[in-house]
Amino acid sequence: MQLSEEQIERYSRNIVLAEIGPKGQERIRQGGVLIVGAGGLGSPAALYLAAAGIGRLGIIDPERVELSNLQRQILHDTPSLGRPKVESAGKRLTSLNPDTGLELIQDRLAAGNALDLVRRYDFVIDGSDNFAAKFLVNDACVIEGVPFCHAGVTGFRAQVLTRLVRPEKSACLRCILTDMPSGGETENCARSGVLGAVAGLVGSIQAAEALKVIAGAGEPLAGRLLVIDALAMSFRTVKVVRDPECPVCSARPKITALDDSLYHQP
Repeated sequence: MQLSEEQIERYSRNIVLAEIGPKGQERIRQGGVLIVGAGGLGSPAALYLAAAGIGRLGIIDPERVELSNLQRQILHDTPSLGRPKVESAGKRLTSLNPDTGLELIQDRLAAGNALDLVRRYDFVIDGSDNFAAKFLVNDACVIEGVPFCHAGVTGFRAQVLTRLVRPEKSACLRCILTDMPSGGETENCARSGVLGAVAGLVGSIQAAEALKVIAGAGEPLAGRLLVIDALAMSFRTVKVVRDPECPVCSARPKITALDDSLYHQP
């Protein structure tokens, strides 16, 4: 199916890019991305994916909009306080681009729904805010063979990693962290704070990774962990390799199915 004249005008700044062009834009229009979490990372990711013309956008989040969210979660606004985040997100995204089909799920990603959900999409963005959810996203995507982009942000610091399936399988989150960190070993934005602009930067990177993979453009962050220090405004990449003993992505994985007992942060 060819792009309409209105779509050609709307996405013209994508189309003139040699790395995307009309064929890449059509892949984006036919593609689907699932975002886990409509918060500080999911907000900018969703906005840029919808603006770019992604054909299907799924958002799963169980929470309602709170006043403290508005410092960084730019999908939402003051009139949305108390409303489900997916409802607020749907209104904003529809007004931005009615071409994008939305699947809005007011629920928590869990072992019982994760596999069925991720397999319906071409790419998954991990916008969750805790390690239990991040490991669940990782395992579900690896088992179903769906590429995804993991990210975490605290304060002025962030990390981003993409895992591809083809042409070469790359390291997953469990290749770096075999065991889930305990709650006492990890920080969260409620305790340590987060600069909203840093979350916006990282969510935008995740959207770019999704669009690149779907359009077949450039080199994603596969096998490379992007480490950001926005206070010093430094960016560096660290090479990461697959763990041959990884419990989920190795040749002989120990985790071949999901169980809620695997995703309780100690």
